[in-house]
Amino acid sequence: MDNPAVDPVDGPKASILVVDDEDFIREIICRKLGGSGFECDSAPSAEDALAKIAQNDYDCVLSDIHMPGMSGVDLLRQIKLQDQDLAVILITGAPDIDAALEAMRLGAYDHLSKPLNLAALEMTVDRALEKKRLVEENREYQHNLESMVKERTKQLSAANEDLKRLFTGSIKALAQALEAKDEYTQGHSARVAEESVNIARYLSLSDTEVQRMWLAGYLHDIGKIGIKETVLNKPGKLDEEEWDLIQQHPVVAGRILGPIPEFSDIIDIIVHHHERYDGTGYPDGLEGSSIPLGARILAVADTYDALTSRRPYRDPLALEEAYRILEEAAGTYLDPVIASAFLNLKRGVKAEPLQDLIELDSGVVQESDDVQDAKYSKSEMGGVLSAPPLDLS
Repeated sequence: MDNPAVDPVDGPKASILVVDDEDFIREIICRKLGGSGFECDSAPSAEDALAKIAQNDYDCVLSDIHMPGMSGVDLLRQIKLQDQDLAVILITGAPDIDAALEAMRLGAYDHLSKPLNLAALEMTVDRALEKKRLVEENREYQHNLESMVKERTKQLSAANEDLKRLFTGSIKALAQALEAKDEYTQGHSARVAEESVNIARYLSLSDTEVQRMWLAGYLHDIGKIGIKETVLNKPGKLDEEEWDLIQQHPVVAGRILGPIPEFSDIIDIIVHHHERYDGTGYPDGLEGSSIPLGARILAVADTYDALTSRRPYRDPLALEEAYRILEEAAGTYLDPVIASAFLNLKRGVKAEPLQDLIELDSGVVQESDDVQDAKYSKSEMGGVLSAPPLDLS
């Protein structure tokens, strides 16, 4: 294999196959991953990759989408027919939302864009491998417990239903406690949870991931419970100190939910749902695929509900106007693949290319007076936008 990198104590972290028809791309990726302790192999085509996969036990495949002969999406399809657990991450060199969306439907863990951010690449590989490990451990655990579970199915089923009702009720109570402070956000958490679930299902995520998105949607704004009503209900523009308080609510949410084991796998989603695809969000300024996939899904659902909900300073936007704004935010504030999936889900047609961004000669997006949602405390867009090409009038 190319560029084997073995830890002298623990051995290789994992085995990665890099598939790209460009030699230097394969070399750069293998050098980066090899230097981080991965055992890295490579193939110049999808056909060669399938031959190597038949002879070797890989943990993850990184593949370009557009290659001569068989495409990366076709390679993904063949891999999933042979091994559902093999983690696959696809790379595209040009904007191709349809191909990336099809890849996610077929079971790709994520998609990355060229030029590659090598730090984000390694982070995405780590997450894909962690998911694979958890799936395999869970399968083994379920296998070992199968006989015992069968014996106690009826008893446990009744108990689980009670716990589920209690758990669901507790989540809704937390959300309602927050929304009781502001009449304009009543029902917001439930709507965001529903739209997040719709997106997750449209992308063919697993039932576990769909459930995770429901929980994250219901609890994404729970950090605002510690913000004074005078800030949440302020009818005018927030000052710098008040805006800083609003920007802390995802981190506060993480602290609130942290001690509860049942919420451990949604905390990253909630903490980072106000990150922006272009890296200008908060709290950590994550960019592109370094933002957790669930957080990117939640951001689209949260944005849509903010646009279509009544605000103290405007009525809900018409659906087509909201769709237009989502299209403009795709690729800057929002993940373009997920935004496109949501729009396809909502209106059944392919989203139009991004248009009508208002820019200055310097290339900086001009801020208009219509972008009140980014500056007013009651706007759920407050964390999605702060300097907009978006018209929210």
